[in-house]
Amino acid sequence: MPMADTFRQGAGRLCLDFTRTLRARGTDHAVEELTDGPALSAWVGQCGPVAPVPGSVVPEPIVRDAQQLREAVYALVEAARSAGGPEAAGEAPRERVNQAATRTVPVPALSDSGELRWYANDPVTGTLALVARDALELVTSPAVTRIRACADPSCNALFLDLSRPGRRRWCSMDSCGNRAKKQRRRA
Repeated sequence: MPMADTFRQGAGRLCLDFTRTLRARGTDHAVEELTDGPALSAWVGQCGPVAPVPGSVVPEPIVRDAQQLREAVYALVEAARSAGGPEAAGEAPRERVNQAATRTVPVPALSDSGELRWYANDPVTGTLALVARDALELVTSPAVTRIRACADPSCNALFLDLSRPGRRRWCSMDSCGNRAKKQRRRA
């Protein structure tokens, strides 16, 4: 199980960071990062606005639901990137994301000291609802044309290309981009 602060971020959207929890998607060496309740709690603690209460237990059905939501988000985003648009994802992924988006999300509040704090009765399902809502917003926005897959065939992570020319190739220059540069130099 990955420890806190080991999950990849920087995809440009929460929903795309969530899809990265299946590393090396589509390869023979794909790695599931959301293996159990502690792993899902760690992801929520690192990437969500509200960390789960230390020692809280995430039940196995919630972990399976999170994995299924991740795959539905991925299918929806991939369909939205295609000529068929988000409707090409089919009913099952659309319904799973729509259903997750109906859950109660974390809410912001201003503390007595003037800091923004987030609150949720259930940080895990609340963060998953934010993921679903972010996915729905992304696949119906003009930004969908800026979603890219990493050019590293052993990575394939999705990211939102926010560069001015719109020609970013790597999910991260620190990992995939540098690896490609080293390979070119060696060649």
